[in-house]
Amino acid sequence: MAIDFDSLRRIAVFRALQLGDLLVTVPALRALRAAAPQAQIVLVGLPWAASFAERFEKYVDEHLVFPGFPGLPESAPDMAAIPRFFAQAQSYQFDLAIQLHGSGLQTNPLAVAMGARRNAGFFVPGHYCPDPELFADWQDSEHEVLRYLRLMRFLGIETRGEALEFPLTGRDFQSLRHGAAMADIDLPAPGGYACIHPGSRLPSRRWPPERFAQVADALAAEGLQIVLTGSDGERDIIAAVRAAMHAPALDLCGRTDLGALAALVAQARLVVCNDTGISHVAAGVATPSVVISSGADARRWAPLDANRHRLLFAHAPCRPCAHVVCPVAGHPCATDVSAERVIAEALDLCAADLPRPVRAVNADLQAAPMPLRFIQDIRRLES
Repeated sequence: MAIDFDSLRRIAVFRALQLGDLLVTVPALRALRAAAPQAQIVLVGLPWAASFAERFEKYVDEHLVFPGFPGLPESAPDMAAIPRFFAQAQSYQFDLAIQLHGSGLQTNPLAVAMGARRNAGFFVPGHYCPDPELFADWQDSEHEVLRYLRLMRFLGIETRGEALEFPLTGRDFQSLRHGAAMADIDLPAPGGYACIHPGSRLPSRRWPPERFAQVADALAAEGLQIVLTGSDGERDIIAAVRAAMHAPALDLCGRTDLGALAALVAQARLVVCNDTGISHVAAGVATPSVVISSGADARRWAPLDANRHRLLFAHAPCRPCAHVVCPVAGHPCATDVSAERVIAEALDLCAADLPRPVRAVNADLQAAPMPLRFIQDIRRLES
């Protein structure tokens, strides 16, 4: 073992990405915390990730804002803040900085510049490797969850399962009720509705709204109430789905923060969505889901529990896509996934009535595969 984790005082974890990108690292963070319970673990991430660090306080002690950097596409860099960031990072005197932000071609020099005593992460063979003892080779096709667990094992850390988490609090349920009240909506009973989430940050990753409408109508015909969800900037997409639907739907677009959305998802019978952050939230709270992958690398991002979460995609030579808007006529990676395929998987999941582990709702609770216990703990959190 190249690192004595018991002796570490401060550890930096560098992953300045979006929600789904962080959620898939939770199993690795869980393992890291168990290996170094005494250490202060600092997440170096984008500004929004402060809320992630707060929610996952069991695994992350602090959030250090990364201001972006030229060449990294996740956010426009704040050039004036970059020198201050590196000075602040160096002031922590990290014992170890772990680079979890991609292959390392661009980010390994940035991680090293934070001034940690030692560095770990991934590197591309033939390119810069800060420390051969602590840097594992990058494999493009590796699943995102398993990738970071492999790194933990490479560093000598015992892993503690592959399951995602999304801890919920009573405040999340209060926020959900408030958002519903503001929209003059009576929330359906737990298990009596399906969440339809047709948005995605990139247009190239979106399945057509009219097909989401077909799926929503099919689920409504089975007796489920339809709840449409999305960010405030996705109102046009939600409006297109509603216009194409025949059944009524509850519209919570722009009415839920992340915690409220997760609380809504936790009580849903099913989620149908694009391959975006909400798919990982559904995995974190163990709500069955059908995920349509348009453009993304399905091998890397598919939920590991294929029984509970069904990922559908069409083969395309241009996958994975790096474009904001698909440049191929007809957007075949999206349109070649039929509504009938999605409906069939959705109905199969509804009929399966899979058990819901309580751990998915709150990591402090003991796992139990009984739906009744799950609903009881949901109600306890609500109160």
